[in-house]
Amino acid sequence: MVQLHDLQFTPFISEEEINTGIEKVAAQINVEFGDKNPVFLGVLNGAFLFAAELIKRFKGDCEVNFVKLSSYEGTGTTGNVESLMGLTAPLKGRNVVVIEDIVDTGNTLESIDRILKKEEVNQYKIATLFYKPASYKKDLHIDYVGMEIPNDFIVGYGLDYNGLGRNLTQVYKLKKSKMTNLVLFGPPGAGKGTQATILKDHYNLKHISTGDVFRFNIKNETDLGKLAKAYMDKGQLVPDTVTIEMLKAEVRQASEGNGFIFDGFPRTVAQAEALEEFLNEEGTQVSAMIALEVDDEILVQRLLERGKTSGRPDDANELVIRKRIKVYYEETAILKQFYLKEDKYYGVDGVGSIQEITSRLKEVIDQLV
Repeated sequence: MVQLHDLQFTPFISEEEINTGIEKVAAQINVEFGDKNPVFLGVLNGAFLFAAELIKRFKGDCEVNFVKLSSYEGTGTTGNVESLMGLTAPLKGRNVVVIEDIVDTGNTLESIDRILKKEEVNQYKIATLFYKPASYKKDLHIDYVGMEIPNDFIVGYGLDYNGLGRNLTQVYKLKKSKMTNLVLFGPPGAGKGTQATILKDHYNLKHISTGDVFRFNIKNETDLGKLAKAYMDKGQLVPDTVTIEMLKAEVRQASEGNGFIFDGFPRTVAQAEALEEFLNEEGTQVSAMIALEVDDEILVQRLLERGKTSGRPDDANELVIRKRIKVYYEETAILKQFYLKEDKYYGVDGVGSIQEITSRLKEVIDQLV
């Protein structure tokens, strides 16, 4: 975490991820402009680092120029773009690549568009390291994008907050106010999934299910998904490092909400410690581990009843059900002690109607928010 003036910022995009984005943009520009002797037009002040790295990777002849425009004050945009420093070389008939650090409102690009049309350039393309699709409402096409990001206020790698932070080699996002982060546990049949859906809507929390995250990454063949699948195909357990990286990506992509419900993670002390370390980097922490407590015989009957309609074979076999419950207690017993030592463990009676159980959970959570 870094402090800039009166605000705190937490790690968001690593230097490695930034370099990957730059390499992607550079490869595209080399294909299209490698033999066209383009003019790279960097937008100051923010784009100076991105421009330097991008131009270093260009394999053909090129020229470099800069224009300085400004539309930001503090953490918000004024909506008015004022040209502070004009072009120093004519661009008529030239092929131009505009280098932006970030595209959000698009106000700066509209001003540049007017300048380049007035200059009568042959063509121009826009390259940006960061792009906020949720903020961008203009019609100008963004040709090369290093990475898409949520609508967070960020600093680092050329981006600043009131003059500070441009020299940071990775990107940080503005730390949110106090967050509520819950580790939700419950044995099979406890109703954890039902309650997680209700709680996330009520408290505006993001529900992160380890199973869903794994399925998403594998289905979409992300780098982490491919890595996880390679272990699974060999019948091996996916290492904690891979799982935590998947969860990090989910947390960092969440631009809205008051916190998280972690479902199915952590399952070991090592995972709990890794989660704690990561959340500390983000300027927050686990608020509580909440476990739904239900008598084993009730769980067995619930699952057998569910098995009549769920189609899941593990809900139809009593021996399998009892083994699943046994594994749950074996896994969570040591985690219960971990969170008890931190005074963060809460056991909640999971027997009753859905509304009754929800009310008990809210009584606990309301003490935390």
